[in-house]
Amino acid sequence: MKYIPVAAALSILVAAGACTKKESAAVQTVEELPIVTVDVAHSMSVPQTKVYTATVEAENINNIAPATPNRIKRINVEVGDAVRAGQELVILDSSNIDQLRINLEQIEREYNRAVKLLEIGGGTQQAVDQLKAQLDAARSQYNNVLENTVLRSPISGVVTARNYDPGDMTGNMPVLTVGQITPQVKVMINVSENDLSLIRTGMPVKVSFDAFSGEEFCGSVVRIYPTVDTATRTFQVEVRINNPSGRIKPGMFARVSIDLGTQEHVVVPDRAVVKQSGSGNKYVYVLHGDRVSYDRVELGQRLGDSYELISGVADGDTVVITGQTRLADGVQVTVQ
Repeated sequence: MKYIPVAAALSILVAAGACTKKESAAVQTVEELPIVTVDVAHSMSVPQTKVYTATVEAENINNIAPATPNRIKRINVEVGDAVRAGQELVILDSSNIDQLRINLEQIEREYNRAVKLLEIGGGTQQAVDQLKAQLDAARSQYNNVLENTVLRSPISGVVTARNYDPGDMTGNMPVLTVGQITPQVKVMINVSENDLSLIRTGMPVKVSFDAFSGEEFCGSVVRIYPTVDTATRTFQVEVRINNPSGRIKPGMFARVSIDLGTQEHVVVPDRAVVKQSGSGNKYVYVLHGDRVSYDRVELGQRLGDSYELISGVADGDTVVITGQTRLADGVQVTVQ
């Protein structure tokens, strides 16, 4: 029988114990790593359909008001009434128009008499010219007062505002506002600088309204404004919508859809996108070997259960789709 010295035996036991502790620590470290599942980001052609919200406006708006202040005798229409071009809308006080008519008729008679005298050699051209100037001035004054006694609508449309009642004296505001809503109405949408280069006049659009669920209306881009709104960094674009029956009314909420073609963008599962608490920033954890990076991304459209990314992740990157709650930038992970 061989005997092992006591000191050697103790050394073997200590070494064995140390190995066991190291192995346990290694196992424990692996077990404590966050477990994640991953997917691969891929590039694809994404339809660039943009939706803008706006409020419907009349195609043309006319403010009905007299050239000079006057008292209102009668208003023939109410807000919401349809009117036709040339229709009498407001009748104003005409107490002085009779005197102006009498004065005009008298000057006209004197002018005609002076013309006849000149023809037979009994008058002068100077007298005719003077009376002609007086006649023109009197006729202009009479027509001006007459025009401002009966206010007519210059367009066919609908009354959208009324600011006075019969008996009121007209002031700075128009008596009525008439908006033209057939055959078209318009909306003004705000387009970002990035999208502006993709929009052109004549481009067709589709418009939907909450008031007409399930219906789409046709329209087109008619004008692109050249100046940027410094507060929002957007440009105004005018869209006209076909409205032959007048169903679409000013003030309605509209959603304008414009097809801007397709672009190659990276797409990731929606579960990969993490919203940073306390801000609107979005992030994606990207796997590099056995560690992750916390990369900020710019979202595009939602595509079913995926997101289009404008920037932040490259084609072929491996992204984390579950297990993000225990992650931070640079953390080592275990992939399930």
